[in-house]
Amino acid sequence: MFSKNTKYNFKSYTAFLMLCLVFFQFSVTAQNTSWKSASFVVVNSNYKTFKTTQYAHVFSNSKNNIVRLAPELEGLQGIELSLDQYKKGTNAALKLKFKEDVQLLVGVFQEKDNKDYFQFSAADKAKLVLENGVTVTGLPAVNVYAISYSKGTQTILPNAKGLFVVLGAVKSSQNLVARNAEFPDGKLWNPTFIVEGFSDEKPLFEIIDGENKPVIDEGMTGTEGIQGGFEGGRVVKVGDTYHMFPTERAGEVGVEMYYDRVKTKIGHWTSKDAIHWKRESTILQASGTYAITEDDNPMNDRRAAIWSYMPVFNKKANRWYGYYLAYTVHKEIQPNHSFGRIWRCESTVEGIDGIAGPYKDIGIIMEPGLDSQPWEGRQGVASFFPYQVGEKYFGFYSGAYPFESWADYPKKSGKGWFVALAESNSLEGPWTRLNKGLEPIKSIHPVFVENPIVSQLPNGLYIAIFDGGPDGWGHHLPNMMGYSLSKDGVNWSEAHYWPIETKVAKWWDIMRTPLCLIPEGNDVYTIVYNAIDLKRRFHPTGMVKVKLNRDVMDARLKELK
Repeated sequence: MFSKNTKYNFKSYTAFLMLCLVFFQFSVTAQNTSWKSASFVVVNSNYKTFKTTQYAHVFSNSKNNIVRLAPELEGLQGIELSLDQYKKGTNAALKLKFKEDVQLLVGVFQEKDNKDYFQFSAADKAKLVLENGVTVTGLPAVNVYAISYSKGTQTILPNAKGLFVVLGAVKSSQNLVARNAEFPDGKLWNPTFIVEGFSDEKPLFEIIDGENKPVIDEGMTGTEGIQGGFEGGRVVKVGDTYHMFPTERAGEVGVEMYYDRVKTKIGHWTSKDAIHWKRESTILQASGTYAITEDDNPMNDRRAAIWSYMPVFNKKANRWYGYYLAYTVHKEIQPNHSFGRIWRCESTVEGIDGIAGPYKDIGIIMEPGLDSQPWEGRQGVASFFPYQVGEKYFGFYSGAYPFESWADYPKKSGKGWFVALAESNSLEGPWTRLNKGLEPIKSIHPVFVENPIVSQLPNGLYIAIFDGGPDGWGHHLPNMMGYSLSKDGVNWSEAHYWPIETKVAKWWDIMRTPLCLIPEGNDVYTIVYNAIDLKRRFHPTGMVKVKLNRDVMDARLKELK
């Protein structure tokens, strides 16, 4: 520290600080630069390799994927072991042929008292290089060790009993600076999940293209007065024009960002390419008035926040219907948007071109009541999307922040974002909770499915796209958009998730909601989505294109019951 009486040259001191900063940045960069891979050949024909990177599938016959990875390991070549065989000790010995002397990097799960997991002995001569260096979904924390092997064909850990991870090989001359990467235990990501393109299954969709930056961002024309950006809604295509109806998190000037979710608007935006958007109008405006009481009381304004506008064209009525969510909001209780009600409105202009409205409210079609269940929670009914199956209609409705029992009403809520089905003979209703709403659908994901939108693939399979949940805010969820398939529109498959950052520059921290799956011809589909950059208040909108694999689609149809 310099005292008040110390004399020094300011320019020299500044230069010294800059030099220190450059040296520090160089040291950190040098420490975290990827280690150089050493090539090898897998002698065993029944072992496959993988690129050691985000979402890498590390074991065959499993759903376990890498979700945290030290940068030193990025891009190395790992080896996919059989999870069941290695746990049981029935695996064939792994043999590798090295073209030079190497250091093989092996991840060991830190659960020493569990016989399912291999642990090194002193005889293995393994050197710890990365403590907590990898996180694999559903499995304990991983320490990474280096073992030296000579040039030639070598049997890898021939006496190993239990599961471990082979993450790659580096040159024997590589300087491996040991450190603690401090990545969390993979059991926080439980249950594990299927990442499209990173599992034993062939992907139904290939991510082929997309915008490497938001298509609607803060400061663009039309975003004036929208402090918090966008979240949810739907995009439909009429002729050659895309129509988007997002929830605009307008908020209020001088009010902290958490409350951007209160004074919301439903906007109408159009585009010819799903990239360049123009704001056309405001369809709905919430009041932003806070509740007087903590319960679901008619004294409170039940339209203080408006969300999740879903336009659906009714061919029979020859006009567009809009289904949307209206909340009561409380300034002190979280979640502050509560006791959702689903409203239906209709365009006053007939025909497919009447999508722009204006719209008139018809009434509430679902709300908290005597047939509600505790799992719908403080937030339910939290979204709604109707679709036709034969002569009937079904609608995904959701709940969140569940009550364990009605004794917990109105404030003591837990965590969980669930969906279930309602049924009706028409889009007008009445809508009845299927199976009286006793249980949510947990076949898709047991704790998080939000804002599903349903359409059909060319072979008749129903597909629901949805928000798969954040890896953030204390949650350990897929942080990707997901989809589920159904043969009958009622029973839904386990979710698969799209890692779109493998083809699109990742500008977000938390992935949120897909707004559409629009067929463009030649099996290409457009997805418009919302996501969050945690460094900013404004939540932007992005776009990506995926291509359907028809062979996989037909195989999935045969697999489903």
